[in-house]
Amino acid sequence: MGISLGWWSAVAFACVLVPAFVGVLFAGSLLLPGPVRRGPVPEDGGRKSHRLDGLVLFGLALIVTVAVWSLRPGALVYVADRSPALFVAANVLAFAASGALYATGRRRCAGAGQGSGATTPLRQWFLGTELSPRLAGVDLKLFSYRPSLIGLFLCNISWAAAQYVDRGELGGRMILYQAMVLLYVANYFQFEYGMLHTWDIKAERFGWMLVWGDFVLVPFFYSLPARTLRGADAPLPWWLAALAIPLFAGGFWMFRGANGQKHRFKEDRHTRIWGRPARAIGGRLLVSGFWGIGRKLNYTGELMMYTAWTALCGGRSWLPYTVLFWLAGLFVHRAWRDDRYCREKYGPLWTAYCRTATFRMVPFDSPRGVHGRRRPPTPRALPAKEGTHGDR
Repeated sequence: MGISLGWWSAVAFACVLVPAFVGVLFAGSLLLPGPVRRGPVPEDGGRKSHRLDGLVLFGLALIVTVAVWSLRPGALVYVADRSPALFVAANVLAFAASGALYATGRRRCAGAGQGSGATTPLRQWFLGTELSPRLAGVDLKLFSYRPSLIGLFLCNISWAAAQYVDRGELGGRMILYQAMVLLYVANYFQFEYGMLHTWDIKAERFGWMLVWGDFVLVPFFYSLPARTLRGADAPLPWWLAALAIPLFAGGFWMFRGANGQKHRFKEDRHTRIWGRPARAIGGRLLVSGFWGIGRKLNYTGELMMYTAWTALCGGRSWLPYTVLFWLAGLFVHRAWRDDRYCREKYGPLWTAYCRTATFRMVPFDSPRGVHGRRRPPTPRALPAKEGTHGDR
């Protein structure tokens, strides 16, 4: 049985709607006010300024969504009901955008007499040809997080609206899930300036990998728990709430606390962390707060948050738990890659740091070679000095 004409009509309309959604957010990034921050010096050596108006964009999206819910909640169900067509359209946009980035990046790199960062055309398309491509002055890599996370928010709200229309009320599981994810997304935009110091912004080139992850993976894959909870009729048991809420709160504290400490240290070497002056090995590697305990506790905290709200789905379906397995693999691989990168960059300082922060994400997850053999004494951690980098 072939695909109906209605399906193709839905896909065609979605192929207009998805770029229009991204275009509205891009126009907002051009026109709306926001603080201007200078990023760190990236690998290509060109330090740039960024206008951080993501919080304003998200706030407007939230206001519009609340207004539509109060007037006609059924209108918000469109995203849930048309999610297959929207998924196809998002893929079309991601492939088209990554192709355009590849072509323009090749031309710019050739015109500047530079390499494009990868060895073959396929790798250049997949990983990207440019570190920080811009359009009308907007950093496209930083911008792409806005349709990504606002899209995730809208997908989640749509599945909640679908449950409300079906049942006339929202279940306790759905309410708690929406509250957790809303706090997570809102806090990202509140802390958008911290993104300027992340690995993605500083070191990753902008190609299909990041484009597809932002436009397709995050909004459609990470909203699978909300999709599952739409049909969850079982009430939220007290014991599950008593487990999920502290797990989320602890993960949020660890995730945001670790990232905040690192950012404050980069901005001001005299900052205080947990009531004491920041200390660093060699004046470069922070060993105060979370960073003196583990090397990637921000990843641990984020995984705890995802575990908390995914557990609300119970045993209804295995589908939302694929997000946890994906993230666990992603974070473990990324922590290992970051370790390797920092060991090459900092040399003996990183070896010394690993003897202070002896594990990556959880205790005993580092190989014996990192801190299990006898080495020279660890250099004493001193208050950080002006002019050092402290990035990792």
